[in-house]
Amino acid sequence: MVSPVPPKVYILGVTHSGRAFRPSDWAERLAGVMSQFRPGQALPGRHYTYSPWCVPTSVEGTRCVILDEALRTHDVMAWDFCMNFAKDNELQTFQGPPPVGHGLKSKAPRS
Repeated sequence: MVSPVPPKVYILGVTHSGRAFRPSDWAERLAGVMSQFRPGQALPGRHYTYSPWCVPTSVEGTRCVILDEALRTHDVMAWDFCMNFAKDNELQTFQGPPPVGHGLKSKAPRS
């Protein structure tokens, strides 16, 4: 029997009003804080790696963090920390497949 793949939550570096979230390395910072939350134990010889449950990446050129719902099962407080980070900073979140067409709104050209 094949076990289902846990759903993902995407936290985009775009506010609800369409502005880019700053600083530009926010995704790496959040993932760095969450790096200690991982399946099993820390691997010897690896001084710094991201958790497979909180990965910084880009979707359509927009920085984001992908949260795996396995993090919620492992440590609900860590999950809540990430979700509250998104809520407090008014960041767009999406559950399921990668969001398409929800990147930064282009600015009107100056005349």
